[in-house]
This record gives sequence, C-alpha cells and structure tokens, in this order.
Amino acid sequence: MRHNKKFNHLGRTASHRNAMLANMACSLIKHKRITTTVAKAKALKKYVEPLLTKAKNDTTNSRRVVFSYLQDKYVITELFKEISVKIADRPGGYTRIIKTGHRKDDAAEMCFIELVDYDENMAKEKTAKKATRTRRSKKSAAVAEAAAPAVEAPAEETKAE
Repeated sequence: MRHNKKFNHLGRTASHRNAMLANMACSLIKHKRITTTVAKAKALKKYVEPLLTKAKNDTTNSRRVVFSYLQDKYVITELFKEISVKIADRPGGYTRIIKTGHRKDDAAEMCFIELVDYDENMAKEKTAKKATRTRRSKKSAAVAEAAAPAVEAPAEETKAE
C-alpha cells in the first residue's frame, strides 16, 4: 500500500533527485527564473521555500544548514545578501509557477518557476493603453467626439492657471 508516501520521486534515485533539486535551486537563485516541467517545479518549490525561509535569519548556523543543501558558496552569498533582504517581510510563498504549455517532442507540461519579488513584468503597474485610431461610422464618431471635449475641459483649465 502507498499510505503517506506523498512526494514525487521524479523517476530517479534519492541521490540523483537530491542533486538535481540542489542544482535547480542554485539556478533559480542565480537567474531568478527557470523553465522546467511542472512536476519538477512543484518538487523544487517544496525544496527551495524552506531554504528561503531559513535565509531570512542570517546566522552562521542557518548559513551552514543552507550550504549543506546547495553546496555553492556564491549562491549562498547572493541568497543571504540580496534575496533575504527582499523577502524579509514576506511570510511565505516566495516562488510562483506559471504554466507555459506542452513541450513539442514529448508533450510534457512545461512551466517556469520564478522568485516572486524579482518579477519585473508582474511588478510594473498597469499603464493605460494608448488610444489607437480606428474606422468608425459617422454616428459612433459623433458620439465619441461629444464625450471627448467634456473630459479634456478640466485639463485646459489647469494649464491656464
């Protein structure tokens, strides 16, 4: 029976799986976003989020514990110097998985996993779209022109002052 055997083995031995997750975690910390399969991304999320939580407390012991998992001193330096400062006030949920479709050759479901605080596209505020010229009938054009001066009138008063 398969009771309480919850984590995905990813078709690998324990040592291969641990090495792969450590390498993926290092790449995620270096590049802030990596592309992988959904199954690996979910396994990586469970692997790396406790390490990010541990990195919020910059002590010698926490550095040693995280180093025992990742084995890369440059990644550890970046994690404790830059990333821990950005995630200091976040109570959890440091990574985001966004699905991107299926891989062409074997139809594996692909995604990218990224650090939430480092995503420039999501962090930017939505800017108003610039109006584009379109062809309209005379009736709808007249309605649009009638509405436009009412909006622009207060702007002209502020310029005059």
